[in-house]
Amino acid sequence: MNDAEVASYRKAAEDGNADAQASLGCMYICGKGVPKDFVEAAKWYRKAAEQGLADAQFFLAAMYIQGDGVPKDSSEAAKWMRKAAEQGNAEAQGRLGTMYVKGCGVPKDDVEAVKWYRKAAEQGHAEAQFSVGLMYYKGVGVDEDAAHAAIWYHRAAEQGNTEAQASLGWMYVNGNGVPKNPAESAKWYLLAAEQGNAEAQYKLGLMHFDGDGVNVNFSEAASWYRKAAQQGHALAQFALGVMYFTGHGVPKDPIEAYKWCSLAASKGNRNAKEACSLLEDQMAQTQLAEARRRSSEFQVSPRSQS
Repeated sequence: MNDAEVASYRKAAEDGNADAQASLGCMYICGKGVPKDFVEAAKWYRKAAEQGLADAQFFLAAMYIQGDGVPKDSSEAAKWMRKAAEQGNAEAQGRLGTMYVKGCGVPKDDVEAVKWYRKAAEQGHAEAQFSVGLMYYKGVGVDEDAAHAAIWYHRAAEQGNTEAQASLGWMYVNGNGVPKNPAESAKWYLLAAEQGNAEAQYKLGLMHFDGDGVNVNFSEAASWYRKAAQQGHALAQFALGVMYFTGHGVPKDPIEAYKWCSLAASKGNRNAKEACSLLEDQMAQTQLAEARRRSSEFQVSPRSQS
């Protein structure tokens, strides 16, 4: 953005144009055409918010939540979030629902949370759809109803929400709220796993190992276990360690077996602790030293996507 364009937005903002004020706020947030300056961004968002611009109200609320350009203030955040939500801003409605769940800036009120989540969900907001589903699944703010939970999970999952996809995978494998269908479970776990959801990656590994909903494929099982294990998923780390111990799907390797089992054991997995003790009795000291070195150097990786 060139100087003339910035000057044009600033002139319109100074003349009271709410859209220009909000745009100038965004420019200061992003450092686009102007130096990045959260205080200046908050100033212009406030001017637009006070004129009733819902998007500016939402962004000002978000700044109060984070303490960006303004002091952290959950009550002030809730005030502006409500103003935006009451105008139909779906993002604000979803965030206001979460504020009621947590009691952040408002009294904790699960019924009120469901109300706002539902408003956002009915506008197609995927995260809110998942949240409504979760409230039905747990019976929080509404009567427990797995079938209604599945309906909302489906809506969110079809928009790519990984938590909803993984939750559907769980429901189909157990026949909870939906007919039991391992193949359908595998389908939803795969969609979530491909987006890097560690729990779905682990569950998909289990399904490939057991041949539940998919063909038995130890190599595929090990591949999904590894993706989850690299994100620090303890059960996946143990499962991968066992595969290295037995040589299923991967070459038999006591060093790698110990590495993954010890990582799982460090998170309190008792079976992994027992496996480590067993391996220690079988390994040479040089192997054990190498395994411990690899374990100590392990770093959790970001979501591993396909």
